Amino acid sequence: MSPAKVHPDKKRGYIVPIGGAEDKEGDSNILRRFLEVSGGKRARVVIIPTASSLDDTGRRYEKIFKKLGAQEARALPITNRTEAAKEEWIAYVDEADAIFITGGNQLRLSTILGGTIMAKAIRRANARGATVGGTSAGAAILSEHMIAHGAEGTTPKAGMVTLSPGFGLTNRVIIDQHFRQRDRLGRLLTALAYNPFALGLGLDEDTAAFIDGDSQVTVVGKGGITLVDVAELEHSSLAETQEGKPVSLTNIRLHVLIEGGRYSLETRKANA
Repeated sequence: MSPAKVHPDKKRGYIVPIGGAEDKEGDSNILRRFLEVSGGKRARVVIIPTASSLDDTGRRYEKIFKKLGAQEARALPITNRTEAAKEEWIAYVDEADAIFITGGNQLRLSTILGGTIMAKAIRRANARGATVGGTSAGAAILSEHMIAHGAEGTTPKAGMVTLSPGFGLTNRVIIDQHFRQRDRLGRLLTALAYNPFALGLGLDEDTAAFIDGDSQVTVVGKGGITLVDVAELEHSSLAETQEGKPVSLTNIRLHVLIEGGRYSLETRKANA
């Protein structure tokens, strides 16, 4: 799935995956920056709490964004595919400056929102310049290929990860969250073995990648981002490996960037 087409007089909005457990009560640097790139105090923020099983998740983020100075923050409590077609809610997304997708279960996002009018509206909003971001599960759904679930561990193994379609805001990266905290290098490498054209983006908790309309990544947060580049992969044993067995991958490039670090998805060059 390719990202929605940008009109000649427009520029694609930021895409902001967050590794989960972002600071909400202290300085809230990531959410504050999210609001800044979306228009600051003029911003109208739509919150999609579909991934969460908690009734108050949407209201909590409404309060957070209003406290940070948003002009408007409105949660859309979409719980089924019929609700994902409500004209009133589609109109909110069409007029939003920013869309924020909360954490929870990413399969709730893909099964409830995947292929709906709402998902198309979110893609369309980003193409016209609106910021679209998400935390944890909300980060995973942003790319074309979403990691649905997988095992922990550093070594890639055949069958270690299950992929499902995401929203397709970008087809350049595969995103994984809670990265170092949950030892997820192996499953990201396995996902890249399935899709060696993509770049792996592993996000630590309370850390975000701000991807602008020129495909420049800037790191914000207290942890690091692990970028795994398999563009020059020389060998993969995945096709010959039995499920559950280790996979051999050679000639992989890996970067770890912390706050302020930058990376170009066009040139695949890092600047710490």
